[in-house]
Amino acid sequence: MKKLWLAFHILFVLAFSVNPCTTAVVSGTATDDGRPLLLKNRDADALQNKLVYFFDGRFKFIGLVNSSDKENKEVWCGFNSAGFGIMNSASYNLKLDADTTKIADLEGRIMKLALETCATLEDFEKMLSDLPKPLGVEANFGVIDANGGAAYYETDNFHFIKYDVNDPSVAPNGYLIRTNYSVAGEDNKGYGYIRYATASELFKNQTKNGKLSFEFLINDVPRCLIHSFTKTDLTKTLPANASESNYIFFRDYIPRYSSSAAIVVQGIKEGESANLTTMWTILGFPLTSVIIPVWLLEDGMMPNVLKADESGNAPLCDVALQLKNKVFSSQNDASENYMNISALMNKKNSGVRQKLIPIEAEVIEKAKNVLTDFRKNGIKYSKAKEFYNWIDNDVYNEIKSKFKLN
Repeated sequence: MKKLWLAFHILFVLAFSVNPCTTAVVSGTATDDGRPLLLKNRDADALQNKLVYFFDGRFKFIGLVNSSDKENKEVWCGFNSAGFGIMNSASYNLKLDADTTKIADLEGRIMKLALETCATLEDFEKMLSDLPKPLGVEANFGVIDANGGAAYYETDNFHFIKYDVNDPSVAPNGYLIRTNYSVAGEDNKGYGYIRYATASELFKNQTKNGKLSFEFLINDVPRCLIHSFTKTDLTKTLPANASESNYIFFRDYIPRYSSSAAIVVQGIKEGESANLTTMWTILGFPLTSVIIPVWLLEDGMMPNVLKADESGNAPLCDVALQLKNKVFSSQNDASENYMNISALMNKKNSGVRQKLIPIEAEVIEKAKNVLTDFRKNGIKYSKAKEFYNWIDNDVYNEIKSKFKLN
């Protein structure tokens, strides 16, 4: 491991970029079905993502990878055949002034290594402890395992602090949220305080009426159009129709121009097979894409629309980015901060998001039926293959046809 880590260090030098992810770890005690959950709404410079099935470690796993990463060296969220899942958010307030380490941005390497080798939270802790220092990271790692473990690890180049989500003194409501700062870091430094407040209010309101579900995490949170600082809710003042552009300032919402994917890893209950771990996946901009679940099948099968094709990109991500272009300005200095809300949603239900909702609802309904059968009778390859083929053909083609995309 030391040689491998030294090789990583040679390849990377300090490169500052802000990747403002919004994440959550939820204990099974706080979910409606007793299964732990990981959420990552990923923001990144790399807007093209793909899913990759890995066979070459101690455990097989599926990971979210930048399409530009041709050798699949970094993984930004994923789960393995032991039922271990991991994701991260970059932190910008953990590194001490005295730390002059020039190596940085190795979080994707660490998560890939963890998915290859770790089955439990304890395995991950040992890996962090044993790896040569400095680690080249400043991050909040969220982890779940098949034993019901659920925790955040606020990690810098030399240390980590564990926040056990199953400990009521740490997480009294059974969940924790992290954006781009760490609780152990310097106060009022880092990023994502507004997004944290928005997510906190969402979770608080949701738990007033019951426990948390995977649907809430993968649908409501990454697509939330509430701004906690300005007290704005874009869904309350929709334009009449899509005929006229209605650009609004779009910054510091949970979904952002830089949101490139959203993932929820749904773990298992005691006594269930780790094979039932499910990764609910939105490739591309969450407001213009649809949710697709994946499981670890023996032969590595996944929906083709989530994998890189001959272009190097995943077809569903490509489609999501084409639809994203319909709701953001093409003007260079306005593209990232101004969204045409009438193109996304309007009172006539003719917006991009509104046209996708019934397609996605059918996917979720069918996926839940398939998963119910898997949990009762075990995973059936033929049933999974049939579902994936339906995604690749019917669902994908319906999206392209509805929006007249090539």
